[in-house]
Amino acid sequence: MAKSARGKRVVAALAVVIGLVSCGLQAAFFGSKPAPAAGDGYLSPSALAASPDGKTLYVACQTANQVLVYDLAGAKVAKTVPMPAAPTGLALSKDGTKLFVTCAAPKSFVCVVNTASGKVADTLAAGHTAMSPVLSPDEKTLYICNRFNNEIQVVDLASRKDKARIPVLREPYAAAITPDGATLFVANHLHNGPASADVVAAKVTVIDTATGKVSSQLELPNGSGLLCDVRVSPNGQYAAVSHLLARFHLPTTQLERGWMNTDAVTLIDAKQKKVINTVLVDSVDSGAANPYGLAWSADSKSLYVAHAGTHEVSLIDAVALLDKLSKMPTNIPPGKTVDYTSASRIASDVPNDLSYLVGIRHRVKVNQYGPRAIAVAGGKVYTANYFSDSLSVVDPAAPVLRAATLALGPTKPMSVVRRGEFIFNDASICFQGWQTCASCHSFDARVDGLNWDLLNDGIGNPKNSKTLLLSHKTPPAMSMGVRDTAETAVRAGIRHILFTVQPEDVPTAMDEYLKRLQPIPSPYLVDGKLSKAAERGKKIYNSSKVGCASCHPEGLFTDQKHYDVGTKGQYDRSSEFDTPTLIEVWRTAPYLHDGSAVTIKDVLTTSNKGDKHGKTSHLSPQEIEDLALYILSL
Repeated sequence: MAKSARGKRVVAALAVVIGLVSCGLQAAFFGSKPAPAAGDGYLSPSALAASPDGKTLYVACQTANQVLVYDLAGAKVAKTVPMPAAPTGLALSKDGTKLFVTCAAPKSFVCVVNTASGKVADTLAAGHTAMSPVLSPDEKTLYICNRFNNEIQVVDLASRKDKARIPVLREPYAAAITPDGATLFVANHLHNGPASADVVAAKVTVIDTATGKVSSQLELPNGSGLLCDVRVSPNGQYAAVSHLLARFHLPTTQLERGWMNTDAVTLIDAKQKKVINTVLVDSVDSGAANPYGLAWSADSKSLYVAHAGTHEVSLIDAVALLDKLSKMPTNIPPGKTVDYTSASRIASDVPNDLSYLVGIRHRVKVNQYGPRAIAVAGGKVYTANYFSDSLSVVDPAAPVLRAATLALGPTKPMSVVRRGEFIFNDASICFQGWQTCASCHSFDARVDGLNWDLLNDGIGNPKNSKTLLLSHKTPPAMSMGVRDTAETAVRAGIRHILFTVQPEDVPTAMDEYLKRLQPIPSPYLVDGKLSKAAERGKKIYNSSKVGCASCHPEGLFTDQKHYDVGTKGQYDRSSEFDTPTLIEVWRTAPYLHDGSAVTIKDVLTTSNKGDKHGKTSHLSPQEIEDLALYILSL
């Protein structure tokens, strides 16, 4: 493994290579306390819940560790409820008396807030980075997305005990339940297979709540990833999922007409548990980067989408859209006249059609920055604007659609670090707004799990997206080391991936943001420490007979050199690759420069021919397990 894990994500995403969607948790955590975040001193609203009477909005402020109770009639914050860690999701009881708040940390909490008093009445233990709490319709059960445990936690609220921990695919980011309580849909943020496959896409997990088991995995189109939200319509007939739809098979020579990244919503028949189709929310010459939050109108006739990268909200006539989709044939019947003026002639054309929503969707600028969560209250649509510390409101019934702003606190100028985080997530620095840096690195500058054929090292040799954590401390940048520093890579990314020219203060701010990134403690640690098996693995790792530490020495866990580790593929022009850091390697699968290794065990075994990644062929299966566990604990 020594010279191997460089293959970890040894890739081509460069230090800013346009970033792809989740939707991504902006705060890092040490123990149960948040580490210094780019949002220091800012609110960063990122989740919303509306009261049953439509008069109050509850706002989760992620980097301020608090929930705001916002009085819509008075247009003011009525109460502030402190949280023990970053609040990432909200679920409100039907009578509005209890608010369940997921507070993300390696050992997360769910705080149960008495809305009348504005006090935390109870806390429930959750897993690593809890998100998106979902109450069952009978309010007896709470479902929690434990993102980095890759599981759904099922809590019996009467006993306050777990009923189950249901494994899902990878990074459950959002969940939604049908009105009858029978089915839970889970949006997995990333795909969980090799990036070198012909089809690479994240999936939606379907859980049968009666049995507590996964009943199916819904396939999304090839290139689907960074799933950020899933919502079931109030009538229970449909579910919608927001995500990116990457065209990763194409060399990144242009952005026009969604050549590299497109932005999508997939509609699901909630009764039959089948995908209806995937619709692009971009326009022909204007991307709608990073679709994040979703909401349905109370009558299920409209679907609303927050675009975090282009700072917009889409108002979609869901009835017209579903009717249009229902009329799309699977194949063109023999003898039927083909309409060559239409971009979509059969159903499979729809995910490539940038004009499909023409006439049934309105795009509205919110005039604030980073709308992520979206909610409906009193018939109006509200967005939580992460970078503006504000809410935006749009009245869909108004004759002229425009957004008004509701401030959540005093205006605070952006620090250099905060501005860098904003720029990283801002599509205005990209040609036609097709993508952001987060479109390939997610919202927290990690990975999308895809292979990209970037211009940095020539066309025809795709590389897997690389985490930007510690990129400025571990030069050179990119899997081939073609950029001497991360600073160089950031500037090259703006020119060659976002296809614009920016003043120097833009990449400088982004550098400062990326330098501030902190690793998140591994879910493989036990109470913050190595397990006994991982301790055994550490001894193997440091053994001269294995040699991992020779290329990945403790500290940064990289010697910052290039090696031939026997992983050169058919498309590669060189056999030597940069040695990546192993810090936080547990969350950056798939591994190696081509993303061909799904697990660290694969890196140590099947992808380690000739022991070029370290001398592991003589190790027993148990020793391989222990070694892999240590590496995953870093």
